Amino acid sequence: MSWPKRRETRKIKVGGVEIGGDAPISIQSMTNTDPLDARATIAQINSLVEAGCEIVRLAVPDEDAAKTLVTIRAGTTAPLIADIHFDHRLALKAIGAGMDGLRINPGNIGARWKVEEVVAAAKEHRIPIRIGVNGGSLEHEILDKYGEPSAQALVESGLGHIRILEDLGFDQIKISLKGSDVPRTVEAYRLMSRERDYPLHVGITEAGTAFRGSVKSAVGLGILLAEGLGDTLRVSLTGDPVREVTVAWWILSALDIRKRGVEVISCPTCGRTRMGVEQLANEVEVRLAGVNAPLTVAVMGCEVNGPGEAREADIGVAAGRTSGIIFKKGKVLKKVPHDQLVDTVEAEVLALAQEFGENNKRSKK
Repeated sequence: MSWPKRRETRKIKVGGVEIGGDAPISIQSMTNTDPLDARATIAQINSLVEAGCEIVRLAVPDEDAAKTLVTIRAGTTAPLIADIHFDHRLALKAIGAGMDGLRINPGNIGARWKVEEVVAAAKEHRIPIRIGVNGGSLEHEILDKYGEPSAQALVESGLGHIRILEDLGFDQIKISLKGSDVPRTVEAYRLMSRERDYPLHVGITEAGTAFRGSVKSAVGLGILLAEGLGDTLRVSLTGDPVREVTVAWWILSALDIRKRGVEVISCPTCGRTRMGVEQLANEVEVRLAGVNAPLTVAVMGCEVNGPGEAREADIGVAAGRTSGIIFKKGKVLKKVPHDQLVDTVEAEVLALAQEFGENNKRSKK
């Protein structure tokens, strides 16, 4: 099946990555290293990029962090966005340090002349500004009006910030309206999409720890993307941001929007299972984690229905009592003992991956 046509938005550019229009939906994340530790931050940026992150955001809480951006910029070619709150001077320093974009809400940085300085610098350096409204950052008057951070409240706040930039003739804007619950966030993006054609940065903020947060993000992003809403996304999880990137790719892959790396599908097991399918599937997934080619590998728990149930898989294994059948596109290739299953699957996948080019064969881990 095909999803509804993606909503048409104007196109902006963050570094070398296009957002909106006909550009692919891009994946973002945010570093959680000490903003003053340039070496650790650069290392994390490199890990994120290797995992498939296309834009990286950095927190810039103070002047010392702003000064560190020069070193960080010199250490990576990844598109970088500076996350600024309240102090327009930090935004100016970030632009001067070579950042590719800003996340800043112009209504929160004081007098109009301060906003004008930031906008003038953004125009000169041709970098976009993201309006980022979260449920926890709403203005007091808007909260008082709605009584809660409702979808309508998020949109009203966002439009207020947008109008400030529009009044200054600035249109290189993207918008995020994130709540920590799915229904409110989805409704906010639906409402905003009727108001402006700026590209949307979608996600569920403060989604939670790895398991719960991944589920919540998959549900929320799945709804939005299936409705054609979203031009760039971030999965927000507590912990290692590399995990956010992995989950983001899984979500896009599940919706058949973009694919990267090996997708391992496995059966839920039943009374026919004669070996540890969960362990086998986990071992296969770990072994193939560095393969970037968009392939599907099936791990099935019996020799009876395995090849048939996973006939669309590129490579698969159907495990029996003492051995397993290796199959390709539903056709049996060979039968091998248990202790050779993972090695054999890996070898077959790597051989197929070469067809996608050497860069897709395996990334460093």
